[in-house]
Amino acid sequence: MLHKIIPAFTIILLTAAIAFGQQEQHHDFDSIKVVKRGASLIQISKQFSFTEGPASDKKGNIFFTDQPNDKIWKYDTEGKLSVFMDKTGRSNGMGFDAKGRLITCADEKNQLWAIDPDGNVSVLLTNFNGHQFNGPNDVWIDTKGGIYFTDPYYQRDYWQRKKPDLKGEYVYYLPKGKKAAVIVDSTLQQPNGIVGTPDGKYLYVADIRDNKTYKYQINKNGSLSNRRLYVTQGSDGMTIDEQGNIYLTGKGVTIYNKSGKQMGNIPVPSGWTANVCFGGKDHKTLFITASESVYILKMQVKGIE
Repeated sequence: MLHKIIPAFTIILLTAAIAFGQQEQHHDFDSIKVVKRGASLIQISKQFSFTEGPASDKKGNIFFTDQPNDKIWKYDTEGKLSVFMDKTGRSNGMGFDAKGRLITCADEKNQLWAIDPDGNVSVLLTNFNGHQFNGPNDVWIDTKGGIYFTDPYYQRDYWQRKKPDLKGEYVYYLPKGKKAAVIVDSTLQQPNGIVGTPDGKYLYVADIRDNKTYKYQINKNGSLSNRRLYVTQGSDGMTIDEQGNIYLTGKGVTIYNKSGKQMGNIPVPSGWTANVCFGGKDHKTLFITASESVYILKMQVKGIE
């Protein structure tokens, strides 16, 4: 099913540093080896209600959501901020597929969407075996074009229903070209953040209610096995860099190496850090969505999505 939604390109592009009072947060990050020496945390804007779902395209342009206001914003590689799209189905977590489409967790009607660069929307999923999803939350696309996503239940004020239609909060996989998702983990309390390794071998999923993050082996058919505890910390959104370090969110951004050893925490002066990704021309800019604000921090490493 295809809908034409016209992106709000008519909105004047705004240079964040001028229009929104770019502010630097001075902090000594030099003890965190993956952060560029001398770098400062820079607040790009604080005009939003609740920011989420950052995802970078191949050029390094970053797209993110302001879910309460039902918008997707674009922060381009020149530092300009603009509205990419209005009426986004209350998109939350997002990721780019190989076709350059934004795969979004559109929880207004508990769907999974694909949005092409012109703003055309394809609805990929509407239900699971005839039951409404709880509210697709975060997403990762594998090397074969399959889509992993988490489906926790967070009551929204724009829903008429007051309880879930499914018995549990699960992790799902939608194989490329298929019209039905399968459950790949039904045992977590409240799965949220999700990211995989670029070789397609491993998947990380945060159980935010249980304050744990797990690492899985990805099998050839997309199923998961060999789950093990990665760290005793949950996360809202998450990302991964070229060294395999994992970035968890919540209270700032906490970075762990492959073995689960903490490398450091990036304090963020907002009530909640919801999500994080890498972008910029060299993909070495860490982009952080934190409640009403978005921030950037220059890194030594490149991101991998």
